[in-house]
Amino acid sequence: MTLSPIGAFARMHDPDRFLCSLFAPPERREALFALVALNHELARAREAASNPVAALIRLQWWREAIEDAAAGRPPRRHEVAAPLHAAIADGALDVAALLAMVEAREIEAEEEGIATEQDFVAWLRGTAGGWSAAAGLALGATVERAEVLRALGAAYGLAGALRSVAAHAGQGRCLLPRDRLAAAGLQAEALVAAPDSAGALVAALAGEGLEALRGARRDVPRAVIAAALPAVLARRDLARLAQGRPVAVPRGAAARLAVMIAGWRGRV
Repeated sequence: MTLSPIGAFARMHDPDRFLCSLFAPPERREALFALVALNHELARAREAASNPVAALIRLQWWREAIEDAAAGRPPRRHEVAAPLHAAIADGALDVAALLAMVEAREIEAEEEGIATEQDFVAWLRGTAGGWSAAAGLALGATVERAEVLRALGAAYGLAGALRSVAAHAGQGRCLLPRDRLAAAGLQAEALVAAPDSAGALVAALAGEGLEALRGARRDVPRAVIAAALPAVLARRDLARLAQGRPVAVPRGAAARLAVMIAGWRGRV
């Protein structure tokens, strides 16, 4: 399989969603690769910025790049912005869904972090959930089905947030909700200094997420299965995290095979 530059970018920076995107119809894959790449750029806005204001400026740049494409203005010179512009101009991606993904990232730039579990869930639904919803719309899902996909994508986002506690701590960040930290007798600053101290809370959140995923709707048409496939990885990751076990990085063959089987069967 010969990849376009945006496909190669997606594979390099987000191999999970890249693999899932391969189960989209061939004519829709480039749009999904652009969506994967956009999500990567939004996710790294705070990580790559020297301060919260700089992170918001990065997010605004992407907001304006999306708006430029929607308004028919020329694309910006950027390896992701150009193919994203093309996908928007072709009507392959929903502009409102993309802008919502940008907005959902703004909470990551707040110095005090995420205050409540309700805010945390909204963040998961808007970011990782937003990717799955936008991908579903690109594949022809109805608005109702896109919301089913949003919930499945949020589960993948939860697994990712829990897997990344130590990585975020290394960046001086904590994205776990402060109210749950307090209930566990933890503070964000202490967790950043000693990320292993969150082990019990990570296991508890993973268990709650796994239970919610088990009860979630998964009735999505085969045509949009690519947008639902991150839930396969979420289920595996949350099960391991709930048991206090690490998630292998990079993914092992068993995890990739689980995604492929679900994609071939057309159900998660």
